[in-house]
Amino acid sequence: MTDLMIEALPIGVGATLFMDVIALLRSRLFGIPSLNYAMLGRWVGHLPKGKLVYRPIDKSTRVRGESALGWVAHYLIGIIFAVVFLELAGAEWLEHTTLVPPLVFGVLTVLVPLLILQPCLGMGVAARKTPRPSVARLRSLFTHASFGLGLWVASQGYAHMLQG
Repeated sequence: MTDLMIEALPIGVGATLFMDVIALLRSRLFGIPSLNYAMLGRWVGHLPKGKLVYRPIDKSTRVRGESALGWVAHYLIGIIFAVVFLELAGAEWLEHTTLVPPLVFGVLTVLVPLLILQPCLGMGVAARKTPRPSVARLRSLFTHASFGLGLWVASQGYAHMLQG
């Protein structure tokens, strides 16, 4: 498990960074707003108080450092997803990376926000309580597909670094 964690750390950070760069480009080029990770930080910050579900989170009490906490949580989640992916893909995948497995995995990770995070933040299952649920769902799907592509890109970089 230790080798897996060592491999997952740069791959998870790299994939999350790739996803964030894509989100930044979408925002700058198309005016599509990026996610507000302060709301994730607010939710995480309230967890020790035993509160899991908010209706909605943006109306709840602010948490000191919620933006930084949200960004840290965001990257930790990316690392955890990388651990799960590498565990499922196996060590041989990292030696001969292909695009389809991480892309499929990235798309499947959209289930986490749709079924867990969005309901906890007061948006309902699959963002059904948002003003435009289908737009929110498509944005989530695109974001997680870009994470999957980022897993592949980061894995390529990691493999080249090891060969270097």
